[in-house]
Amino acid sequence: MAKYFITGGAGFLGINITRHLLARGHEVVSYDIEKGYDYPEKTDARVQVVSGDIRDLAALASAMKESEIVIHAAAALPLYSEADIHSTDIDGTRNVLQAAEALGIRRVIQISSTAVYGIPDHHPLREDDALIGVGPYGVAKIAAEEICIAFRKKGMVVPVLRPKSFIGPERLGVFALFYDWAATAHGFPMIGRGNNRYQLLDVDDLCDAIYLCATLPEEKANDTFNIGAGEFTTMKEDYQAVLDEAGFGKKIKGFPAAPMILTLRLLELLHLSPLYKWVYETAAKDSFVSIEKAQKQLGYKPKYSNKDALVRNYRWYLANRDKFASASGVSHRVPWKQGILSLAKLFF
Repeated sequence: MAKYFITGGAGFLGINITRHLLARGHEVVSYDIEKGYDYPEKTDARVQVVSGDIRDLAALASAMKESEIVIHAAAALPLYSEADIHSTDIDGTRNVLQAAEALGIRRVIQISSTAVYGIPDHHPLREDDALIGVGPYGVAKIAAEEICIAFRKKGMVVPVLRPKSFIGPERLGVFALFYDWAATAHGFPMIGRGNNRYQLLDVDDLCDAIYLCATLPEEKANDTFNIGAGEFTTMKEDYQAVLDEAGFGKKIKGFPAAPMILTLRLLELLHLSPLYKWVYETAAKDSFVSIEKAQKQLGYKPKYSNKDALVRNYRWYLANRDKFASASGVSHRVPWKQGILSLAKLFF
């Protein structure tokens, strides 16, 4: 069985792909700047936990020795500073590929994002559509993909996955805000009427796609793929499934998009809201990608609809919320501070 090296191994995707690989008999090196790797998997003899920064090329290369396949999931998310996003998502990606190349590791799987498409003017989005990054994160993800393509041209196998927003066990971040409101018998406001279609993705389906890219012949895997749910309806209908699961009879309530977006821009500027531009600017618009290429070329078969993924994540949240009641931060592993938005609960 292959030995996998995972950057961002202590993160939401990192731990899920670790579990996915362990279930298939593989060894894992989990590499992350986060020192508090507190998952049960750390006691598994097949998991080596290394604390390190992908911006440190020497440390990265040392930890990567003897690995056979790299999954590059580490990233500085949009709530990080612009400097951290640039150094992590661009320079860090270059380091990962340089280290792998020097060690003779031919296959590196890059976890990109559909944020590379910016705020699109048509749907579904396909892999050959224009890349227009919104904010430092979107711009950095495009630059990281360009680095991946350069290493492909040098003979490496570098599959690039562009997942939609993915959720599931261990996912908190902005979704914790919604789940907190649902669990405490509140309804939820929506930017716009909620009749737009907004595709999500269950992390287990993303792990399937990653594994396909790791195991299929290079002529199939060495490409760029959109990854998302196969079944999704409207924002209002999909998110209402969580409120129905909560059982308090609460409803999603839509509000005019323009004044809400203006308000959220101001709150972001004043650092009073955790929502960043790409979230609130796209929330009232259609947002879905074609997964036809991944289905045909990789044999990707998503198991979870939007509703399934949201409810599965919510059930995990309920079962584990006591563990992170006092935690907060800017990663997907912890709830984001609600800021002034917590006051809005009083009206729902």
